Amino acid sequence: MVPVDRAAMRLHEGGVATLTYRGRDPDDLAKAAARLVDGGAYALVLAFFDAALDAARLAAALARALPEVPVQLGCSTAGEIGPFGYLDGGAVLLFFPADRFQAVAGVAENAAQGGLEKGAALAEELQARLAAMPPPAPAEHPDDAPPSPPWSPLALCFLDGLSNDEEAVLSAFDARLGGMPLVGGSAGDGEAFGQTRILFNGQVHAGAAALCLLRTNLPFRIFKSDHFRPTETHLVVTECDAQARLVGELNGAPAAQEYATVLGLDPDGLDRLSFAAYPVVVKVGSEHFCRSIRRLEPEGLSFFCAVDTGLVLTLAEPLDMAESMSAVLSRCGDDLGGIDFVLGFDCVLRRVEAEQRQFGRRIAEVFERFDVFGFTTYGEQFRAMHLNQTFTGVAFGRPAPASAAVRPLAVAAE
Repeated sequence: MVPVDRAAMRLHEGGVATLTYRGRDPDDLAKAAARLVDGGAYALVLAFFDAALDAARLAAALARALPEVPVQLGCSTAGEIGPFGYLDGGAVLLFFPADRFQAVAGVAENAAQGGLEKGAALAEELQARLAAMPPPAPAEHPDDAPPSPPWSPLALCFLDGLSNDEEAVLSAFDARLGGMPLVGGSAGDGEAFGQTRILFNGQVHAGAAALCLLRTNLPFRIFKSDHFRPTETHLVVTECDAQARLVGELNGAPAAQEYATVLGLDPDGLDRLSFAAYPVVVKVGSEHFCRSIRRLEPEGLSFFCAVDTGLVLTLAEPLDMAESMSAVLSRCGDDLGGIDFVLGFDCVLRRVEAEQRQFGRRIAEVFERFDVFGFTTYGEQFRAMHLNQTFTGVAFGRPAPASAAVRPLAVAAE
């Protein structure tokens, strides 16, 4: 864990305020959030919090402390991320100002049952609510000032990372949102894989899917970054429980044994470090996407993403993670004329790999350079795709004309 001040606050050029908190006291966190807001008008707060925090207490404390923020949304994590690097044992909050953002959000309960129908209904409801909200009137400007930027839509989704139905929910969202840019992350539960939590307006939901539709006049770009190259080694799923995402056989042999054999590993020694270091991918169109292994089970290998009999998995070799992230975010910065901050979702297996290979400091330098805030996930969303071992998110540009640089708001001493 990278040490940070107990409550480090920042205000960004576009008016978004961020809070990086170290601690496990929900009331203390809510008080820090109230100090940050301090009478400002915000449309949305996103809260990504360590699974050890009491989610119900946190939801209630934020609702009491921030009654003027109409949309309060977030989830438990497998760790938080910020410009300090990978974080544990706290929370990351982002506040979106009402003069630059409008937000509507909702939750679909029990996403593992009927995710397609529930996702479609939620997306339709929120789209209608957003359409009924007229954008704020443009501020007065001198006649020779550049025109006000257009208001553009953006979708964020946070799904139960253990529901095994992310693909159906995402498909429903994408089908109803008409190509609206969408990114997000699957909620985590540290390394326990027991139960994830979604926080929404004072309540906590288990097994749920949350969707937030934004409209903003800040420029932005959604992105995804991975760092692997497919090899010529293939593994065919020959026996599978698709509902449980559990592969029993690969190439006609017990799955763990075959996976270990092609890598020259001991099947009994397979663990999360093995799965992070030796990913498998599938080809969709002209691109390859990870289908990461969650863990070794007595019956085989369980996966974070959908798998089925007949699926061809390709062993991949990792490239430089930090270089890949930096290149993708640099391209976003070139498109935007500079990055104000990044809302990012990073796979837990990437974090495991970074720690195993001891380049967490290099990842932290990328987060610091681009002001990245977000969380470590059990899966990542990009448009209609549910992904693994990927870094996805949205980079926000600075308003024009640019104002003062990002500056600390306050630091609350221990």
